[in-house]
Amino acid sequence: MKINNKCPFCGGKIIIKKVKCRDCEVEFEGDFELPDYVIDEQVWDFIKLYLKVRGNLKEVERILGVSYPTIRARFEEIRKALGFTEEYDDKSEIISLLEKGEITAEEALKRLEELKKKEE
Repeated sequence: MKINNKCPFCGGKIIIKKVKCRDCEVEFEGDFELPDYVIDEQVWDFIKLYLKVRGNLKEVERILGVSYPTIRARFEEIRKALGFTEEYDDKSEIISLLEKGEITAEEALKRLEELKKKEE
């Protein structure tokens, strides 16, 4: 069972009173707080893929078969869920990837055009 970190009735913070190990059945009682964020399986899978390819966004794009703006949008959702609120400049990221040789000039232009369409 997945547990939300907020009460469904009043929105207050949930406290876990008892936890139990599935293997050895040891139980702990107390007031255990959940983190401010709860990450679902789909997000964990995305994070694991990102780490597996060592942060290579081009490889993430290839594996998932989605566009760069889609990947950036997913990252922004995750960042916000984790409490990071500062804005991120997608154009700077594209230029950085180009400088590092992770994408070609053609790919950079394509991504910049997609960003421009998205911003309009």
